[in-house]
Amino acid sequence: MTANQKDQQPQEPTGREDVTDSRDVTRRKVVVAGVGVVAAVGLGGAMAANAVAGEKREEPGGRGPLPEECYLLTSETMEGPYYIDADKLRRDVTEDREGIPLLLRLKVIDSETCRPIRNAAVDIWHCDAVGVYSGYEDVGNGDGGPAPTGQPPTGEPPSGDPSGPPPGGGHQEPTDDTRYLRGTWRTDRQGFVTFKTVFPGWYTGRCVHIHTKVHVNGEWTDAGYEGGTTCHTGQFFFDEESVLASAVVEPYASNTADRTTLDEDGLYDGSGAQGGLLKLRYDERDISKGVRASLTVGVDPEATNTGTD
Repeated sequence: MTANQKDQQPQEPTGREDVTDSRDVTRRKVVVAGVGVVAAVGLGGAMAANAVAGEKREEPGGRGPLPEECYLLTSETMEGPYYIDADKLRRDVTEDREGIPLLLRLKVIDSETCRPIRNAAVDIWHCDAVGVYSGYEDVGNGDGGPAPTGQPPTGEPPSGDPSGPPPGGGHQEPTDDTRYLRGTWRTDRQGFVTFKTVFPGWYTGRCVHIHTKVHVNGEWTDAGYEGGTTCHTGQFFFDEESVLASAVVEPYASNTADRTTLDEDGLYDGSGAQGGLLKLRYDERDISKGVRASLTVGVDPEATNTGTD
């Protein structure tokens, strides 16, 4: 392991793990790559705390409310065709991609106990400003074909080459070695994890979104994250106002793909934060200065949700 790789490793945890024993364990491995970590800071300082939502839970025996306010279980969605088992252990996933700076701050909690889940591995991946995924540049913008005509989609939207992935977003093998806008990092003792990226663009058949997976019960080693269970596979969504504001900024303005709105999207369930709708903060006069996004993600650490069913 090189010195630079060693610098990429999160600090070793202290204290006990706040996650349950592994069930249906599948092996995963994060290969540490790159030459150092750029801390996810800036955009006006620390992220504002998430808005409170959901119902309060009480300690057993009626000893009063827990220190956290509970969120409902966050909606599960399909993995999609463009997932690559995380091979970039980092918080700054931007690489050379142009776009509006985005600071994404997530808090992962147990939706039953409301307590933060520490040392979970969180993956994110998304397309760039013109709708292209790293690892799949040969596919191009979305489905790589002509824009559809007729009514907006109401079912599961198309993804990838129409002759490639099966319905439901089955996995497609990468076409190249690029890996921008992909990364994995661990939650801290309060359940927080922060990524530095760019505001995603769009492609035919889907609204603007970010994919995510949460893995628990694995082990952080010098090589990365090994073992464990995928307890959550989901997507984060952006409100229409923010997307319209981004659409007039380059390089988003160069994206000629037909855009599916949030309400037209076949995967967003309309349930707000529970369905993955991000809380956004930005200067409404000039979104190009940067966006801060946050969400509390309620998961069941005893479940297995790979998003491939």
